[in-house]
Amino acid sequence: MNNDRIFDGIAKKFSSNIYGTTKGKLRHILLCDMLAPFVSMPLTGPLKIIEVGGGTGIMSAHLASLGHKVVLTDASREVLDEASTVLEGFSNVTMRQQYLADIDDLAQFDVVICHAVLEWLRDPYEAIAYLHQNMKDGALLSLSFFNQDANLFSNAIYGNFDYIEKGMRAKKQVRLNPNNPLSAPKVIEFCESQSFSIKDKAGIRCFHDYMRNIAHQNEKFDALLALERQYNKVEPYMWLGKYFHLILEK
Repeated sequence: MNNDRIFDGIAKKFSSNIYGTTKGKLRHILLCDMLAPFVSMPLTGPLKIIEVGGGTGIMSAHLASLGHKVVLTDASREVLDEASTVLEGFSNVTMRQQYLADIDDLAQFDVVICHAVLEWLRDPYEAIAYLHQNMKDGALLSLSFFNQDANLFSNAIYGNFDYIEKGMRAKKQVRLNPNNPLSAPKVIEFCESQSFSIKDKAGIRCFHDYMRNIAHQNEKFDALLALERQYNKVEPYMWLGKYFHLILEK
């Protein structure tokens, strides 16, 4: 796991750059939309949920607010320190500093959350296989990842042809740029080969990142959100989501 990316040293920058922007706000809302039918009360009782690489705890706080028992894991101690502020007052959340490969109790959980993690890993497909191997039968996996095909499309729009020719890998890696974006169809194919069944799928931010007037991302946010909700499960728009989201069942 030594080649996996963690965010020690830039935790505050990570928090402000991701969740202090319309792109982070929109992504969170759309992820919550997808999860809602699977985690909303009333249920037979609180679900046991683990969030792998949960960062600053925004999603864990949402799930805990619904009454579920949540474990938040992340490899970065500094990111977890940021999360402790977000999660202050939630007695139903436990935080653990762990890499995915060190989590040995996945079979105890009803739902596993793994959002925006795969693209930072040296071997994302190995991580998917590990999740499937260690989850219990009937458990759900909420999996989202940076979309390689949308990344190529957006770079083409901006004329970054040299960057595309180089395989979209810069000489100097920007610390908040994902190492390893993934093709959504290939991830779907691999998940099905692992015997996951797909319960739902959608693109996340199918329009936001392509807007010619970026001021509209904020000024017309409500209209943009409505458009994303209308089309993020509709082809071909879903495949243009800057992130892709799968709900999988083992």
